[in-house]
Amino acid sequence: MTSIPSSSDVSYLGEAPDGEPVRYARLSNGGVTAAIMTWGASLQELRFEGLPYSLALGSEAFDAYLSGMKYFGAIVGPVANRIKAGRFMLDGRIYDLERNEDARTTLHGGTGGFGERNWRLLEANATSCWLSLEHADGTCGFPGNISVTAVYKLTDDGVLRVKIQGRSDRRTMFNPAFHGYWNLSGAPTLADHTLTIPAETYLPVDDHLIPVGAPAPVMGTAFDYRRGRAPDPELDHNFCLISERGQIRPVCRLECPSAALEVRSTEPGLQVYTGGGLATAPWAGHGGAPYGPLAGIALEPQVWPDAPNNPDYPSALLEAGEKYQQVTEFAFQRL
Repeated sequence: MTSIPSSSDVSYLGEAPDGEPVRYARLSNGGVTAAIMTWGASLQELRFEGLPYSLALGSEAFDAYLSGMKYFGAIVGPVANRIKAGRFMLDGRIYDLERNEDARTTLHGGTGGFGERNWRLLEANATSCWLSLEHADGTCGFPGNISVTAVYKLTDDGVLRVKIQGRSDRRTMFNPAFHGYWNLSGAPTLADHTLTIPAETYLPVDDHLIPVGAPAPVMGTAFDYRRGRAPDPELDHNFCLISERGQIRPVCRLECPSAALEVRSTEPGLQVYTGGGLATAPWAGHGGAPYGPLAGIALEPQVWPDAPNNPDYPSALLEAGEKYQQVTEFAFQRL
């Protein structure tokens, strides 16, 4: 059951498919307000002082998140992104997972993944909220009973900090990620945005967006964002970040004429999806109209996609009893 902290601003949003209530907590600090809902532990809305629109894509209608806005603002996992052929080998055993993307790949943990579950709201106050989820052994094929928590906090300087922690009773693969979509100008597309990523390599992919081998240099390619440029409409790739894993540091910057967003994270990769396939009709977004292609960009710090099948990539392995933690921060600025 979803708990209702009596000391916080918690409101009812809708009803999950199993009949459980979906609620959200509203946080405020440093000129930023955010709404976090229990479905998918999702960022449902984020507003920055002086701007008359939400910088995070989302909807006031909960049913939108069951169809056209699936994964919007959610914590996805146990393994974010794609796993080739929906399988991996661990300790000599092949684990067959639910193939929820064209019956070919496993995307964001399957239909029973973190982003399609109603989390428990443990506690909330004016600036922070704590959510938890129990993911049973064998769900969508993943081994281990996994306990995961997500903490959203707005700091005094208006930074949204997202901390994800997890633990499993068996060796498993674990690579959760925050999957929000951003649009800093309130325009229908990202046409007035510039993206900067301090990455020297990226992962080439096949026709099904599965990495095809070792990282490739960005220099001289359409994937060179080191000096900042308009986001490519076809972008849905992982950028390989230089730095020791676990150290929080800037991983990208997004800006438009009115505002900027700096993303900082502990993770070794950044999946960037420019929303070329977005089409939320008939569900309207915060601005009152459906979102279309290129309406928002997903900036997802995580381990590299298909890491369970690529031993040379940063590891997604979580040992039994080991504590997992990642931290990502979103810092906003008026221009």
